[in-house]
Amino acid sequence: MNGVLYIVGLGPADERWLTLEAQHALAEAQDIVGYEPYVARVPQRDGQTRIASDNRVEIDRAREALARTQQGRIVAIVSGGDPGVFAMAAAVFEAVDNGPREWRELDIRIIPGVSAMQAAAARLGAPLGHDFCAISLSDNLKSWEVIEKRLEHAARGDFVITFYNPASRARPTRIADAFALLRRFLPGETFVGLAKSVGREKEEIILTSLEAVDPAQIDMSTLVVIGASGTRRIARANARDWVYTSRKAP
Repeated sequence: MNGVLYIVGLGPADERWLTLEAQHALAEAQDIVGYEPYVARVPQRDGQTRIASDNRVEIDRAREALARTQQGRIVAIVSGGDPGVFAMAAAVFEAVDNGPREWRELDIRIIPGVSAMQAAAARLGAPLGHDFCAISLSDNLKSWEVIEKRLEHAARGDFVITFYNPASRARPTRIADAFALLRRFLPGETFVGLAKSVGREKEEIILTSLEAVDPAQIDMSTLVVIGASGTRRIARANARDWVYTSRKAP
């Protein structure tokens, strides 16, 4: 029997955000591999093996999934959001690149999902309507100096900027550092949107500015959106403002 490795994006929250293709892959899989909270989100199926692990063992998790696939198993390795955006697809291919040559011939299929960035944008309106970039503020795999350089160039380039991994217990001040850097290049009235726990029970959307944003409101469940010069707010009397970025560059 030939094995198959599905790399599946679960979306940002519950099964409402799960694509039909992802549902089919998860139902077919004999083994579910992933970070423990993500594995817990996969519907239970009789006879299916579930291998859950800690957050910082992505390469070990990828190797486990690849080894099982090589044995002829149908495996699904799961990520929140989209597996190709700061998630498990890159880890799997890194493991393939540095692993046994046989792994290069395995049947590996990427099943896309709704990313946190897309979910946050949908709640806000259309802030990603023109050029944008995504930057992870985690310095686990890159230096803070590299992050600072990318923030500066994104600000100078007038991109809408989204922050993944904006804050954690291990680095609670980095988000404040990022805002301080951006204030050197962007006006204080620049739009900032905080999309917290989108699709979950404690969802919260905060519209603010670079000058007024409160870093204490930001945690790992928050997707941060920094506007560009073409980002606009449409005021509404009885509902939260809509936010969009003009399709035409200023």
